[in-house]
Amino acid sequence: MGNNPATETLITACQRFLRAFPPFSRMTDEELRFLAERVRLAHYPKTSRILASETGVARSLFIIQSGKVRIVPPSSAEHSDASSLHLGPGQMFSIEALMSQSATANIYLARESVFCYELPAEDFLTLNRTSPVFGLFCTQHIATLLKQSQQQLQLQVGQGSADQKRMNTALGGIINREPVAVESGTTIREVVAQMAGQHLGSMVVVDPRGVPVGVFTQSDVLKRIVLPEMPLDQPVSTVMSAPVHTLPQDANAYDSALLMARRGIRHVLVVDEGGRLKGVVSERDLFKLQGTGLRQIRHAIASATSIETLQHARQDVRNLALTMLGEGVGGLEVTKFISTLNDSVTRRVIELNLDRHDFYGIDWAWLAFGSEGRDEQTFTTDQDNGIVFICTDIMDREQTQLRFLEFARDVNHDLDACGFPLCQGNIMASNPEWCLTLEEWQEKFEQWVRAPEPQALLNATIFFDFRPLHGHFNLAHRMRLSLLRQTQGNPLFLRMLAQNALSVAPPLGRIRDFITDADPEHPGTIDLKKFGVRLFTDAARVFALARQVEATNTVNRLKRGGALMNLPEEEIAASIDGFNFLQLLRLRHQHFEQEQGREGDNLIRPAELNEIERRILKETFRQARKLQTRLRLDYQL
Repeated sequence: MGNNPATETLITACQRFLRAFPPFSRMTDEELRFLAERVRLAHYPKTSRILASETGVARSLFIIQSGKVRIVPPSSAEHSDASSLHLGPGQMFSIEALMSQSATANIYLARESVFCYELPAEDFLTLNRTSPVFGLFCTQHIATLLKQSQQQLQLQVGQGSADQKRMNTALGGIINREPVAVESGTTIREVVAQMAGQHLGSMVVVDPRGVPVGVFTQSDVLKRIVLPEMPLDQPVSTVMSAPVHTLPQDANAYDSALLMARRGIRHVLVVDEGGRLKGVVSERDLFKLQGTGLRQIRHAIASATSIETLQHARQDVRNLALTMLGEGVGGLEVTKFISTLNDSVTRRVIELNLDRHDFYGIDWAWLAFGSEGRDEQTFTTDQDNGIVFICTDIMDREQTQLRFLEFARDVNHDLDACGFPLCQGNIMASNPEWCLTLEEWQEKFEQWVRAPEPQALLNATIFFDFRPLHGHFNLAHRMRLSLLRQTQGNPLFLRMLAQNALSVAPPLGRIRDFITDADPEHPGTIDLKKFGVRLFTDAARVFALARQVEATNTVNRLKRGGALMNLPEEEIAASIDGFNFLQLLRLRHQHFEQEQGREGDNLIRPAELNEIERRILKETFRQARKLQTRLRLDYQL
């Protein structure tokens, strides 16, 4: 529309119309006028094509003014209405195509006579950049697509009854009775009497405001009262266990199950916004939500006396993860759950082998690297581990290392038997190169940072993502602090690490949606690990090291490092959504591959994805490209 008196009425009418629909209803008058002055009103007769892939790269944003538009997925027939979606007045289309600067995959047909406001691509991008409300709406478009995609993934992985409570149920909805609690000044005699009268196995202790401060259990009676002959008129606060494990009432059942698995507890206290006790969720409550019992799996792992038992437990972990996928739990949560229970299996393997290897008096720790170090394991994962130990002046360093290497060979062998394949690159604790003293690890890190050659950068992408699984965790903490000091004082290393992160580009095509010929041995595929997940983990690693963030998990690195680098919140959220979607696709693909008797991999065929999945995959790669653009700007690459 032109900006002259003759069309002022049309501009005002356009603004008034748009005001009735989000996100326009939240935009400023200046932003809305910018839009209204630049759109043109176009008419499309019934059954005519408005937009399709053959028209090339999208050149306009379409806002429906009147009529209905039919969306036809590329795999569907135009004359069939069965698989189509419909848009009406106030709704927009071509957002994802404009933001990825590509052609649309859908066909948009006029179901009846249609009028559309059309905003040129250049003005769309300007408005997206200058209007926070409009920009956020477009960026969060990925979240909407993600939700739709998760629903379809949920149907594919497993069907559940419609009325079944699921693992994403809020804890407030699981609590079915008022909590029983006593204040910390209540005497031991009164508490024990109340527990006996109400047949309670434990009692929550709260302060005068109702905030939980401790728990007293039946087992405490013998250990803390009978044996030490504690006077019964003492307050219960002198014998209670503290601190307590709490979750907010809007946390879900998954959060509760994960906390129980990590802490080895059977109950979680649920609190309101003020921290006051609202109820208690037990493992028994979770049993009602899922077919596989978390307690049975954890107990089987903790009490296992043989590798055969742990092999069965690993299969139970897989089944439980599949249950979660079928219940709509996201990729982030499922990978964390797999990692947590896999940690338990690894620790138990270590404990069983310690019965044959004595390291009494030696400070040491078993380290996990790579995806395990990031808490991001999927169904298909190999071993990446090492050992750090302290060698005192009175110890023989070579003999001590030989003892650890012998121990590590047994552990690596048993982990392989439990479904964690030996690392083809030999990044394992049984390799003398990765079984080192604390000083040797620190020197190795310093060498890589000081001389960032290609191999050193490759090592950094694996070994800098570490965390301890067993032993003296403070050794890993000292390694982390040393690493952060070294990287903070070496901008050249960070620049080289950023350049390494840019060595792999998102597989987005200029003509086609995706580049699927990167691997000649697997044409038509995309490696979601190499060309997907890695894009996010590499960028997040640079953010974390540049801003002294100790976290190794990619999502936590994006949240903390991204915030410290002043990335917009909506951009961080969109990147996290995209990363989680990739993890979800990997889990589903690996599951189906293994169900067919094949070794699970990360090679997906975009042509076999449904329309929603293809759209969100494009948007995910676009978000990865935005992260890489930030690295280019920050490090002048």
